[in-house]
Amino acid sequence: MTDPEIAKEDLELIQLETREWIESLDYVIKTGGAGRVRRLLRALQNRAAEFGIDLPYAANTPYVNTIARHEQPRYPGNHEIERRIRSLIRWNAMAMVVRANRNEDGIGGHISTYASAATLLEVGFHHFFRGKEHPEGGDMIYFQGHTAPGLYARAYLEGRLDERDLENFRRELKPGGGLSSYPHPYLMPHYWEFPTVSMGLGPIMSIYQARFNRYMEDRKLIEKSGHVWAFIGDGETDEPETLGAITLASREKLDNLIFVINCNLQRLDGPVRGNYKIIQELEAIFRGAGWNVIKVIWGAGWDPLLDRDDDGALVNRMESAVDGDYQHYSASSGEYIREHFFGADERLRKMVENYTDDDIMKLNRGGHDPEKVYAAFKRAVDNKGSPTVILAKTIKGYGLGEAGEGKNITHQQKKLNEEELRQFRSRFGIPISDEHVGEAPFYKPEQDSTEITYIRDRREKLGGHVPLRQDKAPALAAVDPALFEEFYKGTEGREASTTMVIVRILAKLLRDKNIGKHIVPIIPDEARTFGMEALFRQVGIYSHVGQKYEPVDKDTLLYYKEAVDGQILEEGITEAGALSSFVAAGTAYANHGINMIPFCIYYSMFGFQRVGDLIWAAGDLGVRGFLVGGTAGRTTLAGEGLQHQDGHSHLLAYPCPHVYAYDPTFAYEIAAIMEQGMKKMYVERKNRVYYITVGNEFYEMPPAPFEGEELKRKILKGMYCYRKSKAKGGAGRVQLLGSGALFPKVLLAANILEKEYDIAADVWSVTGYKQLFHDMLDVERANLLKPGNNDRSYVEECLGETEHAVVAVSDYTKALPLSIAKAIKQPFLALGTDGFGRSEGRSSLRDFFEVDERYIVVAALSGLEKAGRVKIDDVKAAIKKFNLDPEKTNPMISHWAG
Repeated sequence: MTDPEIAKEDLELIQLETREWIESLDYVIKTGGAGRVRRLLRALQNRAAEFGIDLPYAANTPYVNTIARHEQPRYPGNHEIERRIRSLIRWNAMAMVVRANRNEDGIGGHISTYASAATLLEVGFHHFFRGKEHPEGGDMIYFQGHTAPGLYARAYLEGRLDERDLENFRRELKPGGGLSSYPHPYLMPHYWEFPTVSMGLGPIMSIYQARFNRYMEDRKLIEKSGHVWAFIGDGETDEPETLGAITLASREKLDNLIFVINCNLQRLDGPVRGNYKIIQELEAIFRGAGWNVIKVIWGAGWDPLLDRDDDGALVNRMESAVDGDYQHYSASSGEYIREHFFGADERLRKMVENYTDDDIMKLNRGGHDPEKVYAAFKRAVDNKGSPTVILAKTIKGYGLGEAGEGKNITHQQKKLNEEELRQFRSRFGIPISDEHVGEAPFYKPEQDSTEITYIRDRREKLGGHVPLRQDKAPALAAVDPALFEEFYKGTEGREASTTMVIVRILAKLLRDKNIGKHIVPIIPDEARTFGMEALFRQVGIYSHVGQKYEPVDKDTLLYYKEAVDGQILEEGITEAGALSSFVAAGTAYANHGINMIPFCIYYSMFGFQRVGDLIWAAGDLGVRGFLVGGTAGRTTLAGEGLQHQDGHSHLLAYPCPHVYAYDPTFAYEIAAIMEQGMKKMYVERKNRVYYITVGNEFYEMPPAPFEGEELKRKILKGMYCYRKSKAKGGAGRVQLLGSGALFPKVLLAANILEKEYDIAADVWSVTGYKQLFHDMLDVERANLLKPGNNDRSYVEECLGETEHAVVAVSDYTKALPLSIAKAIKQPFLALGTDGFGRSEGRSSLRDFFEVDERYIVVAALSGLEKAGRVKIDDVKAAIKKFNLDPEKTNPMISHWAG
């Protein structure tokens, strides 16, 4: 029944009951506190549920600050000094971008994001962000990428950067160097710690970094670490990576993790949620995921009005206005706000009747109020048992005034005219004269000034400069070569897959007394697929809470074992999560001063294709580690079909300068690559990633064809002669290049050519086309820039004196072997697996993609025909003999695309 339908006596009873319940609740609040209230309300909710009564779920709290004014702690800083410091940083950040775009049009840069985030960041710098020398451990901070000018401007005041650095913002190639556009550790290796401007990557990496910090603590590899802070734009939350892993953080109780979402309500082109409220949306998402949510919406100017809001009219108006309205208010006059915000309700209009338009304009947002921000940060760092997200409402372009404060064009604002500069100068009290203001000069107080002394003192108390990247990790001892010896002997009489080989090497490394504890196996829920379940018992799966249950397979030898000191990071079905853990482990040398050795093993199809952006970021970060692409190749993973069969990950590795990519066939090749990788990354401390593809096809692993360092050198360079043909080769000689799982087919083809066609077939194992390609380009460049140089590439050294024809066969796209075609002078044909995969057996797949021994033989004959060694009729006869259909549809053609 609706209220009018309730009888008068019933209504009186309801009102009496309500008063009694409220009085009881008031008593519990006064005597028992918040925890007792929560337990009581939960008990009541559970009781109602037992009778089938569903209470309405409320994911949101009212659109006001989470921390009430009376709960705010005392602010420990000097407001006036900090205000002056913020103003100086705002000016220098703005001047840096404006001057850069005057000097070179189109150089870019961002004024408005830092303008909105300045208070958030400066409260952190003055009171929270711990440097690496702090006794409680340093913080790790993922700064919002577009705030970089503000970070540089602060470093200028700190004396870490000079005026020339600021003058060369975004012009790094100038004499003396300059500053990178965004946070890039590769470009500024002693300053930036984390690359964050590829939207979404900072948030997901910060979550897994916080979890990895706990992993290091639980395994007793470090004593303690500080908080992980991630400063995020509200528009960035549209990226799946931003919110996709937040339940991991709450599940793992990562109270060392703090998200600060700068809710300036604006993306590049317009409002983030014009018709809705991004803060309320995010609150519901994070509360539902189990995070501690702190909203910082309104500044202190609103407190007196909220105190007088006895009937909730103001809170209701705050709720009803959408973000598009708030963006409009931020760019409007006090008169407009009075009419359109307060004027919507006569009670609100009366509430501000004694306020001037200027007073209304001073009703600031919470993200620009240091006391509100400090209270939120303090509660966040004190929170236990869950991660925290702070939703801070700000204005994009705060301080730009008519030049773009809160407007849709604000993100693109790069230039200000003299009048706008003068207004900016006056608003923030920068001591620059009218005569010079148009030049947008940088301003820095004297070293003994109040401002510089304050900055220096605060950073000293908090443990030093932030951000700061250091590589103090001592080199690891070289792995004993004896560990790899068995793999050079082969598996005579036994078949094995390359996946089995790499897992065997990993198991031996984990048992090594010197480096075993440094190994970090990372798997996205595919350990059993790769035959790694034996490692469950050997080193355990990491869990901060251990194992609270008895696993269903406890009675088996290889049961699923979770442990607080477990070594394996079993990430579940998330390649992005696995790569984020790989990044965290691979940068431990810089973040924790200890070399960790990550092995991230995943379906090769879901590496570079799915998370290539994270692999690229790993290069920016200087990650060291091994990426292992399991079940690799287009025809090796039989039956799995189009979405699983990888024929292009090696090609996708080409653009990544830090990635050394290899497609080995035999155990000794893997051993050589692993041994070299360990040496380069952890003894010589090179920032590399080794990408190794392995398959699940079984075949006999032969012993190494020859011994010594020469073989290892050639394997690492990318190719070597596996077998020189002893046939006379009356019909000619052909060079067969094979790699990965198709190498056995190359050997079969070589035997056919020698026995049935009197053709000598030399067989080469190509372990790394990318390495050959880069060597070829390097030599070509040297010859270009040094006229008269006639150096030869390694491919030319290997094949330059060989005869007649070359055929390359790969379980990847033809573009892979064709990338070295320029260095091959003989007739050259490439066979590969271009096109979509199919669900089939291996032999049928190799027939479909035209890469089995029959096609290899025909390709060799075709090449020799071009070299004038065999007749065209011989090629035709072979095609007929092997039942190859010339009219067969080209497998690279999509039947949908045509």
